[in-house]
Amino acid sequence: MRYRDTRNKDTRVTFETAVMQGMDPESGGLYIPETIPKLPPSFLSKTPVPSFRDIALEVSKMFIEEEIPADELMAIIADCYPFTAPITPIDPTTYILELFHGPTCAFKDFGARFMARVMAYFNRNEPDPLHILVATSGDTGSAVGSAFYGVPGIDVTILYPRGKISPLQEKQLSTFDGNVRSLCVSGTFDDCQKLVKTAFTDSSLRKKFRLSSANSINIARLLPQSFYYIYGSLLIHDRCHFDNKIDCPSLIAIVPSGNFGNLTSGLIAREMGAPIQGFIAATNENRTVPDWLNDGQYRARPSVETLSNAMDVGAPSNFERIVAMYDLESAQKLIAGYWLDDIGTIESIRSCHDRTGYVIDPHGAIGWAAWDSARSGAMARLLAGERTPEGKPGLQGSKKTAPQWAKKCIGKSCIGMILETAHPAKFGETVNKAISREPTIPDRLAKVLNLPDRSEPMSADYDDFKDWLEKTL
Repeated sequence: MRYRDTRNKDTRVTFETAVMQGMDPESGGLYIPETIPKLPPSFLSKTPVPSFRDIALEVSKMFIEEEIPADELMAIIADCYPFTAPITPIDPTTYILELFHGPTCAFKDFGARFMARVMAYFNRNEPDPLHILVATSGDTGSAVGSAFYGVPGIDVTILYPRGKISPLQEKQLSTFDGNVRSLCVSGTFDDCQKLVKTAFTDSSLRKKFRLSSANSINIARLLPQSFYYIYGSLLIHDRCHFDNKIDCPSLIAIVPSGNFGNLTSGLIAREMGAPIQGFIAATNENRTVPDWLNDGQYRARPSVETLSNAMDVGAPSNFERIVAMYDLESAQKLIAGYWLDDIGTIESIRSCHDRTGYVIDPHGAIGWAAWDSARSGAMARLLAGERTPEGKPGLQGSKKTAPQWAKKCIGKSCIGMILETAHPAKFGETVNKAISREPTIPDRLAKVLNLPDRSEPMSADYDDFKDWLEKTL
C-alpha cells in the first residue's frame, strides 16, 4: 500500500513515511491511500458480527500490509481498544453510535491511541526524539495527550484557543506534564492550526527537529476511525429489521463535522464495503462544507465561536482529502449538508431528551436535529423545489444537489446512525440549560478537576511560536 499527496499526485510514500511526516513537508499536502481496499463479502456478512477488535485488525492489515508484522499489529490493537463503540437505539429508526467510552470520553480516543502506538513502533530505533505538534478545538488535544503520555522517545505540544473550549475540556488539556505540554493560544482554532501547519513546512525548523502531526491531517488518526463506522453499520444492519420491520433499509450516517476528518473516515469505510448509503455533514455556524455542497463554492472563513466548540473550524483541513476522493457531483450524491445555530442546538438537546430520554451532547444534538429534519419533511421539501433561505439554519441544497438517497428518506426506508462524539458531561452547563440538569460526570473526567493547571500562554504570531519551539524542544 502506498500513500499519495493530495497536492502532488506524483508523490508516493509508505505508510511509515506518511505517519511519521504527518503531511508532505514540500507541498503541504495531506496523505491519502493510493487505493481504497475492499473488505471481503465473507467478512462483512459474518454471523455474528465480527468484534470491534477483529474489524480493526482486518482493516489495518489492508492499509499497513507488511510494514508492521501481524503479531505486532494484533498487540497494538489489543492495547488500543479495551473499550468499544456500542450502538444505542433511541427510537425505531434512530441509533446512537456512542464514541465516548475511551479514556478521555471523546471519539478522538479511537484514532489517537492507534496513532500513538503505531508511531512508537516506527520510532523505536530512532536516536532523536519525535516532536508531535497538534492543534485542538476541544477534544483532540486531550485524546492525543492521553494516548502519548509516557511514551518513550516522543513528546507532544498541544495548542488550543483561549476561552473557546469548555472548562472541563480545558482542564483536560492544561493538566498534562512530563512529555506532554499545552499552549493556550490567543486566537481561534484556525490560528492554532495555522501555527502547526506553518511549522511543518518550515524547512529550517524541520532541520533541527523531527516533527509530526497528531491532528486528523495525520493518516494514522484518520484510518482507525473507519473501524467504528464498519462496526456500527454492521451491528445496526444485523438488528434493524427487528426494530423497525423495514425491508432493505438504507443506513445514513449523521456526522457532527468540524475539521471533517471523521466524515472522511466514514467515506473510507463506505468505500471499503461498510453498508452505509449516505451521510449528513452536520455542522454549526461554521458551515463551509455545507455551503460548498449547496453551491459548489468553497469559501474558507474565520471560525465562529459556538456551543459545539469542537466544530468551530472555518477552514477544515480534510476538505482537501474529500475533494481528492470525489468531485463535487459525486460528493453531492453521497452527502447532505446541514447546519444549526446555538439556539437550535439547545432546543435539539431538549427535543432529543424529551422525545427519547437520551441525554446528548451539543455536537450530537446537531446530528439529531439534522436527522430528524431530513426524515420529517425537509428532504421532501428539498426535492419539491423548496430551499432553505440563504443564511438560515437547516438542510442545505436544492433539488439539483439533493443526495441520491433522498427519495429513500422520503419513502421512510432510511435509518439513521448518529455519531455521538463526546460525553455530554464535558458540556454540563450547556446540557443543564437545555434539560435543567447536568449529566453525571464519569470518574475518569472528574479526577482531572483537582489537578493543577500547567498550560503556557502563546500568541498567534508564528515567530513567537517558532521561538518557543526552538527554546523548549
